[in-house]
Amino acid sequence: MNTMYDLNYLAGYPTQVTAQVRQLITEQRLGKLLLNRYPTAHKIKTDKALYDYTVELKNQFLRKSQSLSKVVFDNKINVLHQALGVHAFVSRVQGAKLKAKNEIRVGVVFKTAPLEFLRMIVVHELAHLKEKDHNKAFYQLCVHMEPSYHQLEFDLRLYLTYLDLFGELY
Repeated sequence: MNTMYDLNYLAGYPTQVTAQVRQLITEQRLGKLLLNRYPTAHKIKTDKALYDYTVELKNQFLRKSQSLSKVVFDNKINVLHQALGVHAFVSRVQGAKLKAKNEIRVGVVFKTAPLEFLRMIVVHELAHLKEKDHNKAFYQLCVHMEPSYHQLEFDLRLYLTYLDLFGELY
């Protein structure tokens, strides 16, 4: 097996970290590691279930923030080049009023991911309701809603790497 895999999802991580990931891949242990940490995929399969899950998290942590008009799995999101999920603030004139809607779209690839990864993505997109930029306050809010946020983000990158190289895990 070639040891020079493209680790696109781990760009920016130290060489020491990517070397460890390459070793896991070469030894065919990456999938086992992920399955040990995250043994099952979540059961949220419909847009309605995703909406309910997201609103529940929003109400737990961001009760006073703007409401969500739509939360869906989106098969048009290119996970590598675009995002894991997208938060959109849509404004349009309707009669004499300006209507605003908040939408969250989650990459369809996460329909078969562990619940922890879906939660991390939803937390990330919810944080954009309060903080538009990826700044210190944004990440503090993410960690407030999900204390394991940074570890989950890294593990999610491992999961995406696995999917790219080997296909489905669950």
